[in-house]
Formats: sequence, C-alpha cells, structure tokens
Amino acid sequence: MFDMIPGVNLSQFLHDLGPLVYLLVPLIIFSETGLMVGFFLPGDSLLFTAGALAGLGVIDVNLFLLIALLLVAAVAGNSTGYLIGKHAGRRLFLKKDSRLFKKEYLQTAEDFYEKHGGKAVILAQFMPIIRTFNPIVTGISKMHYLRFITFNVIGAALWTIGVTSLGFFSFKAFGQLIDPEKIDMYLLPIVFLIILISISPAIIHVLRDPKKRAAIKQKLSRKNS
Repeated sequence: MFDMIPGVNLSQFLHDLGPLVYLLVPLIIFSETGLMVGFFLPGDSLLFTAGALAGLGVIDVNLFLLIALLLVAAVAGNSTGYLIGKHAGRRLFLKKDSRLFKKEYLQTAEDFYEKHGGKAVILAQFMPIIRTFNPIVTGISKMHYLRFITFNVIGAALWTIGVTSLGFFSFKAFGQLIDPEKIDMYLLPIVFLIILISISPAIIHVLRDPKKRAAIKQKLSRKNS
C-alpha cells in the first residue's frame, strides 16, 4: 500500500476525491508550504501521483487547470510562510538567547540569504520539510519581499509543473504496460527516488563542510564505542 500518511492510501485517496481534487490537493500543497504544521505532508508524492493517475486516466482532471491551481497554492503557501516569519518569527530572536533561538543564528541566516538567497529559495522547494520552514526563515532574515517572490515563483513553478508533468507524461506514455490493480507497486519506487533526489542537495551540502563531516564522524564513533 502506498501511504500518504499512516493508514491513508494515496492512490485511493486521490481517486475518491472526484472533482474535489481541484480543491483539496492544492489545499494540501498550501498547508505544506505555508504552515509549519504541514511539514509532514507529502508534497512530492502528491504531485507525482496526481499526475500519474491523470496520465493513466484513473482520475478525470484537466491537467492544465490542476497544475495552475497547484502553482497558485505553492506560491501562496510560500508567501504565507514568509509573512509569518517576517512578522512573528523574528520576535523569537529578540528575547533572551535560548538553545534554539539565538541572535547569532539570526545573523547567520541573514548573511546566508544575502549571499545565497535566490538559489536557496528555489532549491528548498524540492526538499521535503525544508520547503516548509525555508519561507519562514527567509522572512525572519528580512530578505526583500520582491526578491523573495521572484525566486519563489520560479521554484514553485519548477516544482509543481515539473513533478506533476513527470508523473503525467511518464504514465501516459507507458500506461499500457501497467496493471491498474498494481499501480502502487510502480509508484512507490519512483516516488522514493524523487524524494531521494530532493534531499540530495542538503546531504551534499553537509558532507562538503569539513566541520560538519567531523561532527558526524565524532557522533558515529561515540555510538560505535
């Protein structure tokens, strides 16, 4: 069974939605990208599976309309996260330093987004969990909204259009080779691969940092000792 969350079969969930797919799927994407509580939602899986099921004809949707709604939802979600960070998140760093919230961290974030802001906003869109918190951190770091929204739209477009279209056209082209009763068997490894590719930039970034590599080796040596 291919689960969106424990106990929920994603393929069956999308099939049972009917016309509500135009409302609920964009709402899930908005929640994942704009609200901190949505970090566990399966954005990549949802986009790819919706496209795949549309390509197979399992769900009857207008692909262009669905992608347009998904794009709007992602942009709106990212913008919401940015505004939350800008107007509420910064207060966490104005109080006395704690383990999680230190003024040092805020300065580091501001320096990072000043140097790598545009690239970070785009790449974060493809990384689970990170895409939920990146807009909030961007807002906290006071990146100019015009700059943020420009890269936000680029990242959201590449993500929603790219992943959904990949699912649609791949299963549209090879759908005749797929047993509809065993669709989860085909979707599961592909979605896992997409998620692996999504988190690979973060893994590479950590491994390229000598200090972080040393910290990882130290933790591993402690566990093995």
